[in-house]
Amino acid sequence: MKNTFLAIALFLIVSTISSCVILSPKKYKTLLAKQDSLNTGWTESQLKNESLEQLIARLKTDTTNLSGQLNDLKSQYAEMDANYNKLRNNSSSEINKLSADLQKREQRLKEVEEVLRKRDEATNQLKAKLQTALLGFTKNGLTVEIKNGKVYVSLTDKLLFPSGSIIIDEKGKQALTQLASVLKQQPEINIAVEGHTDSQKITNLGQIKDNWDLSVLRSTSVVRFLTDEQKVESVRMTATGKGEFQPLSSNTTAEGRSKNRRIEIVLSPKLDELYDLIKQ
Repeated sequence: MKNTFLAIALFLIVSTISSCVILSPKKYKTLLAKQDSLNTGWTESQLKNESLEQLIARLKTDTTNLSGQLNDLKSQYAEMDANYNKLRNNSSSEINKLSADLQKREQRLKEVEEVLRKRDEATNQLKAKLQTALLGFTKNGLTVEIKNGKVYVSLTDKLLFPSGSIIIDEKGKQALTQLASVLKQQPEINIAVEGHTDSQKITNLGQIKDNWDLSVLRSTSVVRFLTDEQKVESVRMTATGKGEFQPLSSNTTAEGRSKNRRIEIVLSPKLDELYDLIKQ
């Protein structure tokens, strides 16, 4: 702006002097040169001023844009911070819930383990009682053992039945009577009677068609003796026939076939308490 005023003032002075004084050509040229220089400076100043105004306008626009972007970033940050706090609170709640569930599961596992421990203890005690009660029959093919948490009392067919018969003989009744005396003292025990045969075909046994029939009828004979004559609760009893399909030994020898012809009385503790825990 100062340059502009100087140029105007100088121009006026020159004009005035020119109108009043006659200048030499040399001085006149010098003044004209200064006038041209001032005009050029004036033009350049105008251009610079316009450039500065454009720059200021652009900076204002950029500032406005940056301010909007900053506001957007602040909004995004606030949203992310809220989501993080929500996630942290939810995670804390889920962790507490999982921890509580884990504690419940551990407690239930301990209860299940305790039930199984009691079952194993009761099974061992039952085995000991049966071995004592049936000690006199072990020489006649009677065995007592534990398998899969159950007590198996195995009686060979010659201890219970005449050959090819389903009628229990006196020696078999004595063994079953001793067995019943123990079972009646153990009301929490379920009783499954399984009939087993060898693989030889049955002939001349009247209505008994095959080994299936023979194994089933022998098991039901034992169940009837235990329930009808020895008064063991019928609700605890199950009779099944396995035929020749679960042998203990090879059927190629007489000794093996003798082992396979048997009655197995499977005694298993009632696990109602355990089932209730599992359902929970």
